Amino acid sequence: MVSIPQTAPFGTWRSPVSPDAILQSGAKVSELFVDPITSTIYHVESRPLEGGRSVVVRTEEGRDVVGKQWNVRTGVHEYGGASAFAYNGVLYFSNFTDNRVYMLNDHEDPKPITPENKNHRFANFDVHPTQNHLLVAIMEDHTKPLPSDIVNTLCVINSRSGTISTIVSGADFYAFPSFSPDGTRLTWQQWYHPDMPWEGAEIYVAKFSATETDISISDTAYVAGEKDKVSASSPCWSSDDLLCFTSDISGYQNPWTYSLLSGEASPVLLSPLEQDFGLPLGTLGIKYSAPIDSGARALFVALKNDRSTLYIVSLQGGTLEELECPYVNVWGLARNTSDSVAFLADKVDELPSIVVCLLEDYAMPRFTTVRRAPTIAQLSNALISVGRPYTLKTTGGEPLFVLYWPPHNPEYIGPGNEKPPCVVSAHGGPTVHASMALDWIKQYFTSRGWAWLEVNYSGSSGYGRKYIERLVGTWGIVDVDDCVHATRQLSAAPNSLIDPKRCIIRGGSSGGYTVLASLCSYPNAFGAATSLYGIADLRELAKDTDKFELHRMEKLLGGTVEEIPKVYEERSPVCNADKITTPLLVLQGSRDPIVPPAQAEIIVNAIRNRGGKVEYTVYEGEGHGWRKADTIKDALQRELGFYEKVFRIG
Repeated sequence: MVSIPQTAPFGTWRSPVSPDAILQSGAKVSELFVDPITSTIYHVESRPLEGGRSVVVRTEEGRDVVGKQWNVRTGVHEYGGASAFAYNGVLYFSNFTDNRVYMLNDHEDPKPITPENKNHRFANFDVHPTQNHLLVAIMEDHTKPLPSDIVNTLCVINSRSGTISTIVSGADFYAFPSFSPDGTRLTWQQWYHPDMPWEGAEIYVAKFSATETDISISDTAYVAGEKDKVSASSPCWSSDDLLCFTSDISGYQNPWTYSLLSGEASPVLLSPLEQDFGLPLGTLGIKYSAPIDSGARALFVALKNDRSTLYIVSLQGGTLEELECPYVNVWGLARNTSDSVAFLADKVDELPSIVVCLLEDYAMPRFTTVRRAPTIAQLSNALISVGRPYTLKTTGGEPLFVLYWPPHNPEYIGPGNEKPPCVVSAHGGPTVHASMALDWIKQYFTSRGWAWLEVNYSGSSGYGRKYIERLVGTWGIVDVDDCVHATRQLSAAPNSLIDPKRCIIRGGSSGGYTVLASLCSYPNAFGAATSLYGIADLRELAKDTDKFELHRMEKLLGGTVEEIPKVYEERSPVCNADKITTPLLVLQGSRDPIVPPAQAEIIVNAIRNRGGKVEYTVYEGEGHGWRKADTIKDALQRELGFYEKVFRIG
């Protein structure tokens, strides 16, 4: 019997989507890798109910590989990623507690293979195919802890002797080191300050040799990329003498190859596509392509119409075939066999699953789920609101891409003359891409009668290099304008989807900065706001942040704090706190190395000193984002309760 939904004001609907229920959805998968010899699939998952520790799991068996005393995670770049790798049944991983690298043969205890030194961090491992005791890795040296003094190199770890040999140095950052299938070559990506990897990154290849007394590279050759102008990314070997990667020289990340025989790089596609084949490197190790068919072809992910598209690309012929893809978000590709690829995939109504795509017949790819996302017993898919893409206009008339989730709960409908309150979300990054994938935090609000608007503001990724470059020199202006004007366009005719008087803005990290800047520039645009570990003082952040983003603001603002001190002051929310009249909630981790707690404290104190409305909570032991179950639960309840109090809902 179908129940008749009752009419109730938006925002007051009762919902089974509780913080406890959300936590039952279990661990969050952060990494996926495949043993290239055994084809065993592994993943790394973060477990809030175990204090946020990360664990390696044999995916198809669902079996933990490491015990409860281990935390498989790395602090390289602070954002981590690529913390583990497997080769011929042996697991190698970084342990977050002591920063050492361990090797683990099945059913044995992990054995450390790097010296005891907490100042050294390691990530992005690859095992030499003929000398299996040698691993290449990124090493990040924090012996001198100031961000400007931290040193990144590529090293080789000898698992027999426990020694480390530096083989590549001089650049500020490295990623994607890997040996050729025959072990004679090494490739990697590198970049320099003040670039981020999506602004200007280069790929190199070199001869590799290792004897009992010497490990070295020689004949280093430039492959692609240019400082500040071209981002070449994600090098991957298709064969002993062919390297596959992507380059945005056309304005979009498209497939390229480099031939060791000719020494030349060339685009794969007969003509470039205005689609990004991959997203910017934020966390290490995430790949958007994998070789198949003995390296003659590759499976690529591209972003089209705000969802992932799968392509089979002929690396020699330049043709591509689009596959039917039931997923909205695909990432973390890893070759499984010559005709299959494993990856992580989201749907609009399903959390990330681990999928193997079998490509015996390109016209009929077979998708097999080897690890299904946990379901929440008391939550029906009927509760799920599905996001819808909209293309709006910026104040300058350029395209502005947003995603909108309407309020939805099968038990309720809103009054005919009422528009819903809306959560306007400014994603972090700022150069990331918000997708339509299922997110139970969004559903926590939509199932209670709230709308949710995700703004892929100017500077977001997935829409080409020019869209990213809109934010150059304009951070704190165009991102703010885009969020405000997207809200206005969806609340006005012909859309008329949301109540303009009951819109709140929330965001974390750089999104938190956009939130605070919005309150300063548009004091009446939002009825309430939440800043999660957001930036308040750009001048201080320029002196106190991580190495990865140490010089990032120079491009986003147009120069250094010494060169343009007035710009840093004018765009720092703390210097405009007298304009903040909107009720504000500030949530912060006590051990955040990227946006330190001082950033939260300074804006909270400035608002309080002027008699403003601000609530502030610090979560002890948390860093840049929430990992612990208690924190996740409290932060969500506190945020909703804050909005209900401001708008007098319920």
